[in-house]
Amino acid sequence: MNRNSDSNTRLVYTSEEGRICPKCGNPVKSCICHKKKGASVFDGIARVSRETKGRKGKEVTLISGLPLDANGLKQMGRRLKSKCGSGGTIKNGVIEIQGDHRDVVVEELKKAGFTVKRGGG
Repeated sequence: MNRNSDSNTRLVYTSEEGRICPKCGNPVKSCICHKKKGASVFDGIARVSRETKGRKGKEVTLISGLPLDANGLKQMGRRLKSKCGSGGTIKNGVIEIQGDHRDVVVEELKKAGFTVKRGGG
């Protein structure tokens, strides 16, 4: 393989190894970059934020970073939705509750024994 040192050219795919990670240069299957990002997701701090992006202006409270399995997230989501009197869902390990309920969620998570950080303005 002839890799050019020019910064405008880089290898992105090989027929032998498939797609190549642009950061580390390893095949995507054995990339070390993505593993580093995954480790900081559960750092012991639950993050509570508010988001409206992609929801036609409607507010959603997001709870991420909870060190719970799928069943635990489902139970916690049910508990928080009941406490807020609102609907919601769980997507990709993040609990979404309809409306801006950050204050209620932060207090409820502190009662449950989690370290909580509030964000989202």
